Amino acid sequence: MNTPRNVDPHVAIAINRFGLGAAAGAALPADPRRWLLRQLDTYEALPPAWAATPGTLQSLRAQAQLQALGGEGNEAAARTAEHKRVRDRIREGHGVDVRARFASALDTSTPFIERLVHFWANHFAVSVEKPAVEALAGAFERDAIRPHVLGRFEDLLVAAERHPAMLLYLDQPQSAGPDSLAARRAARRDGRARGLNENLAREILELHTLGVRGGYDQDDVTELARALTGWSVVTAGAAGQAGAAPTWPDAPGFVFRAVLHEPGSRRVLGRDYPQADEGQALAILHDLATSEATARYLAGKLARHFVSDTPPRALVDRLAGAFLRSGGQLTDVYRALVESPEAWAPAPAKFKTPWDWLLSAMRGTGLAERSALQPDRLLVQLGQPVWRPGSPAGFEDTAAAWAAPDALMRRVEMAQRLARHAAADVDARALGPVLLPGVLSQATADEVARAESPTSALALLLMSPEFMRR
Repeated sequence: MNTPRNVDPHVAIAINRFGLGAAAGAALPADPRRWLLRQLDTYEALPPAWAATPGTLQSLRAQAQLQALGGEGNEAAARTAEHKRVRDRIREGHGVDVRARFASALDTSTPFIERLVHFWANHFAVSVEKPAVEALAGAFERDAIRPHVLGRFEDLLVAAERHPAMLLYLDQPQSAGPDSLAARRAARRDGRARGLNENLAREILELHTLGVRGGYDQDDVTELARALTGWSVVTAGAAGQAGAAPTWPDAPGFVFRAVLHEPGSRRVLGRDYPQADEGQALAILHDLATSEATARYLAGKLARHFVSDTPPRALVDRLAGAFLRSGGQLTDVYRALVESPEAWAPAPAKFKTPWDWLLSAMRGTGLAERSALQPDRLLVQLGQPVWRPGSPAGFEDTAAAWAAPDALMRRVEMAQRLARHAAADVDARALGPVLLPGVLSQATADEVARAESPTSALALLLMSPEFMRR
């Protein structure tokens, strides 16, 4: 290894494995662990880039107005001027949100926490593949994820499940208890039965808390779905009226509709929940959020994201223990992660996702022409479009998902494109030790030095094994 004597090899681990890559011109941390832990106290939940975004209620009003005008699939409505105006406003707002996500990631002084925001936004995945979510995906990350990333997991869980993006993505407003007041009224009026939708309940158990082998069965899914009936989204008019929206500060756009709620006690995972109204589902979520199965599932995902596709059992046990001892306080889990020796193993074990790779390339090269590059479109070409995973499970973050030959070829092409956009004075030979302090191999350094042009040299550096992994 071409390791400068005065560089702690843990520096590269801190900025690449825990962070988002070295930022052009930024000083390297003198004490890597302390640098990471200090970010827990300096993280800004709503940085300037996000402060200018539409937010949940404004985005929800636009989406509800579009639905009132005929939605996405109505061709006749789509030809009207008002429909086009609202649709364009949604697209513009989505673009603002995407640019805010990139700007905060590129400019952040707390890259470890920013990575955690991305992790949790992918854990509680929503997708703009569903038209109703396009206006709200950015607001979901802004209002449900960012404020709770350093709090209790239970608060993060409730904020995510209550957010309109999640509720609409998983069709929760359509769910009605079979014996609810709304269902009985519909049956008397026209004989039509209101149906129970289990999408949200299933994803809460399978993806958000216990995990696929977390000990629940179909009866638990159905009972949780019944408890969740009534969880819904405010209408366009109510979202803008004083007193119409709920009073919970962490649940903009959420409303409980008692007429849809299935009456009676519920039994989930062997425990009875006699609570009334929205309190019933909240009581179930509390127990799910603090259970041992959830602790182990989340610990495994965090360890896999930060350390290895097959994380050491000792690390998973340590993170799960910190979760349980603290009642799900996430900062305790993060500290346990930073303080774990397994997290500082010298060999880079994680293959960068397209999002990670593009961010680290842009941060490291100091690309000034961000607007001309349109990084959101670059991610589409790389196969990881912003807020558009293929399922509620989110994007995979293992090498098997991103290291196929065709995916690598797309990165080669993208590396050449990024290198052409870099400033003329970017010297890949000098940049290598800065981006990869203490881990740049002599073989890579020699290959970069022999490149036929500065552009080729930079492209080679961005595609080097050391840069592709973290």
